[in-house]
Amino acid sequence: MNLKVLLPFQVFAEKTDVIRIVAETREGSFGLLPRRRDCVLALAPGILIYETAAQGEVCVAVDEGVLVKTGPDVLVSVRRALGGTDLVRLREVAEREFLHQREDEQGVRQVMAKLEAGFMRRLEGLRHG
Repeated sequence: MNLKVLLPFQVFAEKTDVIRIVAETREGSFGLLPRRRDCVLALAPGILIYETAAQGEVCVAVDEGVLVKTGPDVLVSVRRALGGTDLVRLREVAEREFLHQREDEQGVRQVMAKLEAGFMRRLEGLRHG
C-alpha cells in the first residue's frame, strides 16, 4: 500500500510498500491490509501504526481526522501528528497534547458563541429601537 499522512499545511509522511496499517477510531482499533476493500474511517486521537519491510513497525501519534483507502492508496488527513519510537511516550503525548488542546478549543468556542449571541441581541435591539 501507499500511505500519505497529511497535516493542514504539509505532508507529514509519505511511504510506499506499506504492509499493514492499524488506526484508532471511536469504536476501537481498525487494521488495514493491502487487499482490504476501500473504506473511509473517522479517526480518534491516538496511535497510527504502519509497517514496511524497510523500516519495520512505525508509530505516529495523531489527532482526530479521516482515513480514506482507495485501491492501494491510503490517505490519512489529521490536524496534528507526532512521530517517535517509544509507544508509551507517544500515547501520553497524544492524550496530553491533543485532548487538552481540544478542551481549550471548546472553551474558546463557548466564549465566542456567547459573544456572538450578545452581539446579535444588541443588533436586534438597535433594529427595533
